[in-house]
Order: sequence, then C-alpha cells, then structure tokens
Amino acid sequence: MFDSLLNASHLAAPHELPGLIAAHAVKLGARDAVVYLVDLQQTVLVPFHGSATQTEHQHEALSVDSTLAGRCFQTTEVLIQRLGHDAAGVMVWIPVLNGTERLGALCVTVDQHPTVLLELRLRRLAAVAAELMMTKTLYGDTIVQTRRQVPMSLAAEIQWALLPPLTFACSDVIIAGAMEPAYTVAGDSIDYAVDPGCARVAVFDAMGHGLDSALLASLTVAAYRHARRGGKPLVDTALDIDSTVHAQHKGAAFTTGVLAELDTASGLLRWLSAGHPQPLLLRRGARARALLVQPSLPFGLEAGLGADRAFAVGTERLEPGDRVVFYSDGITEARAPDGSFFGVERLVDFLNRQSDDDVPPPEAVRRLMRALMVHQQGHLSDDATLLMVEWRSHREHVLLPEPAGGGAVSAV
Repeated sequence: MFDSLLNASHLAAPHELPGLIAAHAVKLGARDAVVYLVDLQQTVLVPFHGSATQTEHQHEALSVDSTLAGRCFQTTEVLIQRLGHDAAGVMVWIPVLNGTERLGALCVTVDQHPTVLLELRLRRLAAVAAELMMTKTLYGDTIVQTRRQVPMSLAAEIQWALLPPLTFACSDVIIAGAMEPAYTVAGDSIDYAVDPGCARVAVFDAMGHGLDSALLASLTVAAYRHARRGGKPLVDTALDIDSTVHAQHKGAAFTTGVLAELDTASGLLRWLSAGHPQPLLLRRGARARALLVQPSLPFGLEAGLGADRAFAVGTERLEPGDRVVFYSDGITEARAPDGSFFGVERLVDFLNRQSDDDVPPPEAVRRLMRALMVHQQGHLSDDATLLMVEWRSHREHVLLPEPAGGGAVSAV
C-alpha cells in the first residue's frame, strides 16, 4: 500500500493528494479519510479537499481549542471517537506531523477499535501524508490557500515566505515560534539554524509598517543568513547585517534584533542586542529574569564602528530544561481596550504556568499568542513575535505520538 501511494505521488499535483490518501486508506481497512490542516493562526483545523469538491460540504472547520480533533492536534495523541448508535464503526484521529511541526490531523473511520497493527499503519499513513503535503506545497497553491482563513496582505506574503518552520526538535533543543497578526504582519521576523554543536537564533523587528517594513525585514534576514552560512562568528554577523542595512538605507531605516548562539553540548548561550527587548530566561524553581547585555543601536545605524564598540556580547550557562524566550515589543506593548499593556510580568507569568503544567514549547507558544489576541480583542496594533528555545530537557519525545498500542485514547 505504501509503495503504491509513494509511486502514485510522483505524478500527483498538490490538489490530488486528498484523493490519493483516501483511496490508499481504504486498502488499510479505513474509509472516509480526510486530512484537516491547521490554519496559520492555529485556531481551527480546515478540511483539505483538493479536487474532491463533491465531499467539500460534508466537513466543517473544527476548533483547535474545543474539539476532539483539536485535542489531537494539541497533544499529538491518537484519539478514538465512538460514533452514534445509528452509525457503524469508530473514528480515529491521528496527528499529522512534519518532523515535530504540527500540520493538522488525519481522520478515518474503521469498523472497530483499531488493533495495534492497524494503529501503527494509520500513523504511518499520516506521516507519509505529512511528507507529501510539505513536498507538494512547493508546486501549487491549494495547500497554502486551505490554511488561510482571510486574505493576506502583500507584506505578510513576503514575511511568511521568509520564515523557517515554526517548530523544530532534536535531542539538544526544542524551538518554537509564532507571529501575529498572521495575515498582516510586516516588519517582524525570526530565523534559526541547528547545526553540529550549535543552534543559532535571531528575532528581528524592522521599522515602519506595511510593504516597506517587510522589504527591510527581508533584507535583514538575508544578510543574517548570508553571514551565518558563511561561517562568520556572532559579532561579525551583526556587523554584516548593520553594514548591509546601512548601505541600502543610509541611516534612514533600521532594524532592531537579537542574535544568539547556543553551544548545544555545554549549554553556553551567547547573545547580543541591537536595540531590541532583552531575552528572558525561564528556569524551574527560579524567578524568571531578563538576560541583560549592553544594547547597541539598531542595525543600520552603527556602520563603520569596530566590533569592540558596536556590539557587546552577553553569556549565560544554561541548565538542562531551561527555556530562553526571544520576543518583539509587540508582545509586551499589546494594549487592551482599557489601556492596560500585556507587559513583561504577564508574559512571564503565562509562560511559567505553561511550564509548570508541562505544556511543551510549541503548544505553550500557541496558547500565549491566543492569550495575546484575547487581551487585545483580536486587533494587534503592532507585530508580535516570539521564539522559544528549550535546551536538553529530554522532553522532545512528548512532541510525537506514543508508540502504537500505548497512544490511542478512547473518547466520546
């Protein structure tokens, strides 16, 4: 079955994937297979029908926060849903993951509670479906359009094309990020790279709003990647960004940002700030604190200054399980209708509670952005971006479904 699916996928367009997945699910003894993709804001799961328009009206978008499908997405558990008395069989919800990035959930109907072998095969089907959708996204717009709930601004189009995957995990680090407002974000951006012995992360906030801000952010990220991939150390990378932005805008535009490098073997974190909010260190059993370093002026305003003057570098030795949070001022300066700011204290309190409840970084970040949107009643006045890095917590496996036979949970 899997050979047949993979062979057929070579000549399949993106919009043909739902039909292929459903047809091959039947060979496993499962029917009515539908892939639900999470929207950009991770609030709803949207049925991906592709060209199968004849069934489109049989399925609705499902809330991430209040449905069984959403629970499957949040917890990456395989869940079993009993059907009504008039219907035969049970529905099985399987998380759809690309690595550890949550794409959505696969729903199938089977005649009875799945055996360990069938659950294993369905999880494999969901895994193959995830890989195919990530690959086929490059060849058409159907998958991208499915995940969008409202029209997107041109500036946001540029920003989303610039982003790396917003979730990554390995034995050394877990990285999770988010940006709001998803459909109109312009100047904020994040980037990271995990390589042998080192994880590099960056958060940027380009001045202004709209298209000009997005173009400035694009230039900044490109300069960062160019220097990083060229093997330049932290300060030299910052100087390259600074000179690139200055050469293009002559001091009339700038970008704030934080660059950081984490030695994944020792836990030594080194970072610098270009006029940007300082990172936060969250450590269990200790009061959260800012990681302070003397900030420089933003990128684009200090061209020509020597490395010893331009960028001071802070250092911190992390402990296993520590979380470091990088964010833009749109998080803390989000203002409710009554004028109250979201603030650093509220940010820290929220993230501490998620850590105390053992909520993994991707879900903690998702819940934070939802709380932020509620605080400002869905209308952010500035871009809000957050990137969380967790070092050697040995919890990366909680981002995956449990082994077959231990992960399927029955639910009404």
